[in-house]
Amino acid sequence: MIGRRRRHDDDTVDVRVVGGMVRGVRERGLLAWRGIPYAAAPVDELRFARPGAVVPWGGVRDASDFGAIAPQAIRNPLLHPPVAAITADEDCLTVNVHAPIWDDDASTPLPVMVFIHGGGYSAGSSRDFSGQGEGFVRDGRVVYVSFNYRLGALGYLDFSSYTTPERTFDSNLGLRDQLALLRWVRQNIGAFGGDPGNVTVFGASAGGNAVTTLMAVPSARGLFARAIAQSPPSNAVYAPGLAAQWAEEFVAILREAVDGRERKDVDRGGERTAAARAIRSAPQALLATASPTDLVAACAVLQMRTPDAYPGTFCLAPIVDGDLLPRHPMRAFRDGTVHRVPLIIGTNDREGAIFRGRVDILPRSAARIEALFARAPSGARAGMHAAYPGLPARRPAADFGGDYGFWFPSTRIADFHSRHAPAWSYRFDVAPRLLEMLGLDATHGVEMFALFDRTDVALARIMTALGGVEAYAAAGERMRRMWIRFAAAAPPDEDWPRYDERHRATLIIAAADRIELDPRRDRRRAWSRFLPTLAS
Repeated sequence: MIGRRRRHDDDTVDVRVVGGMVRGVRERGLLAWRGIPYAAAPVDELRFARPGAVVPWGGVRDASDFGAIAPQAIRNPLLHPPVAAITADEDCLTVNVHAPIWDDDASTPLPVMVFIHGGGYSAGSSRDFSGQGEGFVRDGRVVYVSFNYRLGALGYLDFSSYTTPERTFDSNLGLRDQLALLRWVRQNIGAFGGDPGNVTVFGASAGGNAVTTLMAVPSARGLFARAIAQSPPSNAVYAPGLAAQWAEEFVAILREAVDGRERKDVDRGGERTAAARAIRSAPQALLATASPTDLVAACAVLQMRTPDAYPGTFCLAPIVDGDLLPRHPMRAFRDGTVHRVPLIIGTNDREGAIFRGRVDILPRSAARIEALFARAPSGARAGMHAAYPGLPARRPAADFGGDYGFWFPSTRIADFHSRHAPAWSYRFDVAPRLLEMLGLDATHGVEMFALFDRTDVALARIMTALGGVEAYAAAGERMRRMWIRFAAAAPPDEDWPRYDERHRATLIIAAADRIELDPRRDRRRAWSRFLPTLAS
């Protein structure tokens, strides 16, 4: 029976969920259960398949530690707490639940906050600092849920064109994982003291894209009551034709890499592996037998090529497959066919400033900017130069790229959604002094350490080493308090008015918060002419 729970004298707590009994722990004044399967392991025949049902286990499953993270290439020690051994594995579909200490006499279930981690759909996991959400649980008495989903080629490239009678390659696998998780929450969260009818889904960056995309997934109806999208690249959802091109390019990269390595092994007297033999056959076999390491490496090559070959796009993204996602989310928001739940959406002051080096994915080089100008109506180009004086110099190019990827699509979603449901818009402007000196300012992702009350993380300590930590942490505390109020079915703040197209009231989170009407209006108007398909 789902929902039965039992405490032990050694500070462990057992809860029955779909699949069996899990044993969590009481630590740091909270209850925690980690690494619980919410779907079948997506391995072997389930690689590139939609998530399957949880496989039951016998006895009591230890849920004291996080599960394996999804296979990925980038792991920055400045962002992640030191752990003796972090395992990456295709068997990664696990969920974590953090909750306040139960009051046995309490009968009112708590609001639930489900966080979708970011990382460009190629990196990140629920064991990052944001995956624990302890500040939310302590400050707001909410049940906090985090989880892993498939990343990279295993989750966000579309190989459905390779489907055969013998093997199906499903589309939108990472998005399907997120949907499976929300169904797990609806079915199980009551056992942890949460209210399945009061779920807020929120995420940042790619996680924000997941939020706005889930709002356009018909089968997600009823799985969440509210949504928060932080710095979402909301327009990064693509047509099947383009996704098929990326899949074909990926297979060519993978084939070349695996074939080259296997030839070297044979030259050394080794034997050809199953993956090498598959190279000479169909791509279906190559995809099925390639190692996770090879899949990650080939995906990294495709990611590096995409910004120049296809300016303004991200190759790892949901697709409009006509099945799970029948319409582009931007169109669904415009027409009011998304789930009409209350929404908070916003971005940071200078989103594009951080995207340099190996994360140089935005249209901020002269060639990429020129490619976007070539696609824009000729009459809109002068207005864009006026909005970003000096383009394509470094600073205006960074702002152009960030506004293209994050800010302008977010303003359109706020406009569209406010016609049908409550919406609130914000901009996060607080930057520690070092970021200001480096010219990064309040760039993409900077709010996360403050929001999650983790200014103790190494990168956050570096960011605040020259001052500004008090104002930064205080802004995060105010933001967290508003998010918690919103999750409890209240307006996020009495002084934060609802957004509408007439006034476009936006909360500017700064040293002293303020409301601005239609901030950066000239830029918004320039983008409306430059990207008319998003403007109407």
